[in-house]
Amino acid sequence: MAIIISGKDYVSQHIDSLKTRCGEISKKKVPFMKVILVGANPASLSYVSHKKKLCEKVGAKFEIVEIHPEVEAQDFLKIVDEINKDAEVDGMIIQLPLPSQLKKLDIYNLVLPQKDIDGFHVQNLKDIYENKITESSLIPCTPKGVMKLLDFHKIELKGKDVVVVGRSHIVGKPIFHLMLNRNATVTICHSNTKNLPEICKRADIVVVAVGNSRFYNSSFSHKDQIIIDVGISRDQENKLCGDVDFKELEDCVQALTPVPGGVGPMTVFSLIENLIIATEKKYI
Repeated sequence: MAIIISGKDYVSQHIDSLKTRCGEISKKKVPFMKVILVGANPASLSYVSHKKKLCEKVGAKFEIVEIHPEVEAQDFLKIVDEINKDAEVDGMIIQLPLPSQLKKLDIYNLVLPQKDIDGFHVQNLKDIYENKITESSLIPCTPKGVMKLLDFHKIELKGKDVVVVGRSHIVGKPIFHLMLNRNATVTICHSNTKNLPEICKRADIVVVAVGNSRFYNSSFSHKDQIIIDVGISRDQENKLCGDVDFKELEDCVQALTPVPGGVGPMTVFSLIENLIIATEKKYI
C-alpha cells in the first residue's frame, strides 16, 4: 500500500501558525485580498469558495469582484488598475480561466508584483529562476505547495531524478526550477514529448500537471516511485479526479497524492500565506 501524501494533514497541522501570523500583522493592518472573477464557471466558483473559507478562517479579509463574462478588455483592464491603485488591498488574483476576448492580455503581469499573491508576475518568478528565494518571496501557489508537501513528508530531492509532466507558466515551469534549486536532476515533458512512459518510468519522483484525467497509470511508474498529482477534473460520473489513476497505482508505487485532498489544499494554503507575506512586506 502506497503512502498517501495528504495536503489536508499539512494544513490541519499548520493552520494555527498561519492564524498567529495573520493576527500579528493585523495589529497594523488586516490582510485584504480581492479576487477578480469573470463569469460563473462552476470550477472557478468552487476554487474561489475554498480560498474565501481559509482566508476568513485565519482572520484575513476577502472580497470577490464579479465581472460579466462578455466584459470588454479595456473595461477589464480598468478594474484591474483600480484595484492595483487601492492602498487598502494587499493582494489580488485574477481567477482563471478567462473568456476568449481576454486571453490575448498579458494576464500574468497585470497585477502589480507586490500584490501578485498568485506569484505569476515576471518579477516574482525571477526569485525562482535566479535561485534567490527568501521568506518574503511570492512563489506561485501550487509549486510552493508541492514543495511544502514534499518537505512535510521528508522526501529528499537532492540527487533524485524528477520528471515534471506539463510546462505551464502556473505549475510546470516554476516547479522545474524549484526542484532544480534543490539539486534534483529535472526533466520537463509535455504533449510533444516522445516515449513519455519510458521517461517517467525512470524517475524517482513525478509531478503530473496536464489536466488529462487518470491518464497516468502503471505503464508510467514503478514500485519505488513517488507521484505528485496536480491535475484536477471531473470524470464521466462527475466525480473529482486527478491526472493519476489513483486506484490502479495505490498498491503499486511508494507514495502518491490523492485528488481531492492532496495538492489542492496546499495551493489554497500557499495563497493565503502569500497574502500575509505581501501585507508584512508593506507594514513591517
